[in-house]
Amino acid sequence: MAALKYSRQRESIKHFLASTNSHPTADTVYMGVREEFPNISLGTVYRNLNLLVELGEAVRITAPDGGDRFDGCLQPHNHFFCTCCGSITDLFLNPEIFSELQQAASEGFCGIIESSNTTFYGKCSDCIRKS
Repeated sequence: MAALKYSRQRESIKHFLASTNSHPTADTVYMGVREEFPNISLGTVYRNLNLLVELGEAVRITAPDGGDRFDGCLQPHNHFFCTCCGSITDLFLNPEIFSELQQAASEGFCGIIESSNTTFYGKCSDCIRKS
C-alpha cells in the first residue's frame, strides 16, 4: 500500500472521536468537525471514518438499532447498549475475566481469535431514573 497522504480533515475526525465517549454516528462526527472545517462534506467524513477503521485507528460498532457508531478508544473493551434511549457506553471488564473469556473461546475454536466485542443490553441509569 502506498504511503497515506496527511489530511487535516482526517486528523480532525480522529481527534473528534478521541475526545468523546458517546460513540457518535457519522452524522454526529460531521456536525462536530464542521465547526473546524465548514466546507467538509458528509461523504468526506464517511470516507475518512471508513479509512480510520481500516487502518485500525477507530472502531466501527454496528448498533442494534441498525446504524453504525464509531469509537476512538482502541484499548480492548466491550459495550453496553441501552434498549430504552439507544446510548452506547464503554464497558471495561476486569482484564483477568477478559483473558479467561478469550482463552475459553480459543479452546473451542480451530483458528486464531484476533479480537472480540461483546455488547450487553439493558437500561442505563438515566432511563431507570426517568421511569
